[in-house]
Amino acid sequence: MSDTLNWLTRFEQSHAQLRNPFVYWAALPMVIIGLVGLLWSLPIPEQFADISPLLNWGSAFLMATAIYYFIISLPLAIGMLPFLLGLATIQIWLSNSGLPAMGVATGLAVAGTVGLALGRGHEIGKIFADLQLIMIGPIWLLSMIYKRVGIPL
Repeated sequence: MSDTLNWLTRFEQSHAQLRNPFVYWAALPMVIIGLVGLLWSLPIPEQFADISPLLNWGSAFLMATAIYYFIISLPLAIGMLPFLLGLATIQIWLSNSGLPAMGVATGLAVAGTVGLALGRGHEIGKIFADLQLIMIGPIWLLSMIYKRVGIPL
């Protein structure tokens, strides 16, 4: 079995018994946006700012995520680029909006984590595993779409 199928199968098996899937899948993007927002808000070294005003821990995380996606599957990585660019756009908007970016990101991350717990129900112990696999969730959803329309992974 390929590494891609291994990751996707592991994620799918871990999420087969959700108590409230709607709450869970609504909470997943909140956690992702919150996590990236928290990283985006962290102080950066001067060298980062010298390279680009957009280079920070959040954008570095998104770049590393894109590289990882390309390592595990070229078609899925190409499909995930709009998602990753959308995350970056949300963070740029948030940082320029005048809102307290760290507070909004923290609120989203906490609310999303609570949503994951409510979606899991009796399997609260799996929340930490969910957070470890947080960036596999979107690629798993895309893989389901690809399977339905016949695009190879």
